[in-house]
Amino acid sequence: MAKCDLCGKGAQFGHNVSHSNRATKRRFDANVHRVRMTQNGQTRRLWVCTRCLRSLSKSA
Repeated sequence: MAKCDLCGKGAQFGHNVSHSNRATKRRFDANVHRVRMTQNGQTRRLWVCTRCLRSLSKSA
């Protein structure tokens, strides 16, 4: 689910590292929000990452 519909940014993978330095697998999900946008004259609901939202608000 954590994938931006505009730029395609998705999950990254890494490790949780404990105090004893044991590493277990984990996911870093993209910070995406459900946003209503107009594309080609139609209103659509898209999953958009916060970086894209920020750049869209600067251009508007």
